[in-house]
Amino acid sequence: MSLNEPEQSVGTAEVATTASALPLAVPAPLAAEGVPTRFACFVTGTDTEIGKTLISSAILHKLVRQGVRACGMKPIAAGAEERDGELHNDDSAMLRAAGNVQLPQSITTPYMLREPCAPHIAAALEGVTIEPVPILTAYAEILGASDATVVEGVGGFCVPFSEDFDSADLAVQFGLPVVLVVGMRLGCINHALLTAEAIVARGLVLAGWVANQVDPDMRFTDENVAELERRLPAPLLGRVPRLNEPTAAVAATHIELANLPGWPAKRA
Repeated sequence: MSLNEPEQSVGTAEVATTASALPLAVPAPLAAEGVPTRFACFVTGTDTEIGKTLISSAILHKLVRQGVRACGMKPIAAGAEERDGELHNDDSAMLRAAGNVQLPQSITTPYMLREPCAPHIAAALEGVTIEPVPILTAYAEILGASDATVVEGVGGFCVPFSEDFDSADLAVQFGLPVVLVVGMRLGCINHALLTAEAIVARGLVLAGWVANQVDPDMRFTDENVAELERRLPAPLLGRVPRLNEPTAAVAATHIELANLPGWPAKRA
């Protein structure tokens, strides 16, 4: 039995059972409305600042090259600054630039927070409560405007948003296949295995993982990747080296996504 075939979910059995029965790209509230199945994935990471946005953008870049209408979504972004009368966040902007479907920022990032800190703290400072309904409502609009969606999480997999809602809960609400970005640095094996356990314990499918070289001076990188390949219950989608110019196009050359669930065939 692999990790992706848990005998019983831990702590969230009822929720996980519902999520695992959904179509690949449609959250439960939207499945009930008859929204069709299409490609989408949820990108999470072993920590913050380990390259989730770079890999999410690379996935979008490859989707655009396949000839589909692709849109990125970062439901919550902390660390925004005002530019020309509008809040700007570098990660959200990079996702928007990588896709070919342009929607209002209020749709692609429903919660844009100013303070560069944990989302529940940033939200509290602004008197905001992060809730799932505005996020799922925005996602429904993205579904209607695109053929494929990449949803990027916040920080690691279990980041609090409020007293009773966190990023793992959000992933369950989406019910999408999960792509895990592993920041290659000392400690990454433990971080990756614990994150994989948390994903699978919630009834989600870990569809693949990407090794992203965040520490260029890390020793024994090959050995660490080999051990992760042996232990993680999902295929390695690619190894992204430390890039001098970390663009979506360059990162996309280092990953292979054809075996992800629902990956679209190239359109003429």
